[in-house]
Amino acid sequence: MTGVEQALHRERVIVAAGLAAIVLLAWLYIWRGAGMGMSALDMTSASLFPHRQMEMMGEMDSPWHVLVAMWGVMMVAMMTPSAAPLTLLYGRVLRHHAAADAKAYVPSLFVIAGYLSVWLAFSFGAAALQGALLDAGRLSGMMLWSKSAALSATVLAAAGVYQLSPLKQACLAQCRSPAQFLTRYWRPGRAGAFLLGVRHGAFCVGCCWLLMALLFVGGVMNLLWIAALTAVVLVEKLAPAGDRVGKVLGGVLIAWAAATLLV
Repeated sequence: MTGVEQALHRERVIVAAGLAAIVLLAWLYIWRGAGMGMSALDMTSASLFPHRQMEMMGEMDSPWHVLVAMWGVMMVAMMTPSAAPLTLLYGRVLRHHAAADAKAYVPSLFVIAGYLSVWLAFSFGAAALQGALLDAGRLSGMMLWSKSAALSATVLAAAGVYQLSPLKQACLAQCRSPAQFLTRYWRPGRAGAFLLGVRHGAFCVGCCWLLMALLFVGGVMNLLWIAALTAVVLVEKLAPAGDRVGKVLGGVLIAWAAATLLV
């Protein structure tokens, strides 16, 4: 392996390790309860074994800053893996074109910072909506899931219809083609790297925002729902037939919405 190849390999390892560390720390924070006063494992257990809910009554605390932190860290845990292809590709391309002593992983971190800044902005909106639904009595104060069949059906149907919409497909196409995206939106410097991440994050939010809203149905701190939605996002963006899987999911969600109202 030549010196250049060794440098490229080292840069990729550094970037990949950094992304993995961010994701692991975020998942650890969620596992420990994200400041909600109850671990995510306990909340998931209560959703699987409803008799446990009475044992846990009164343990939840949901001030504004806790809701924002919870959503922010949750978005980091769920969405960072799907940004890895673009981030690693950016570092590889930059390293090929930079001087031998350039540190490609530094601007690569600006890419992921820009990407996550968009999801942080989304988290403020999600936390505000969650707070409003809690105040209106539409969400369980303990489990943070929907207590209203109308709300559940509305979110499920909206997410299902959006999965089939042209806007969803347009945003997903950008997320599924990191090489084309990089070619189209490349800008030099760290500011350019940050802006690249912001643009990628904007398309990602456009692709996934209603999927994230499904957490209001299944429980914002339900580990099973969080893991399932993370897997759906990864399949949609990275699998060869991910776009078709997303359309099938749209039909399932619409049928689920109808069943929610009927049952």
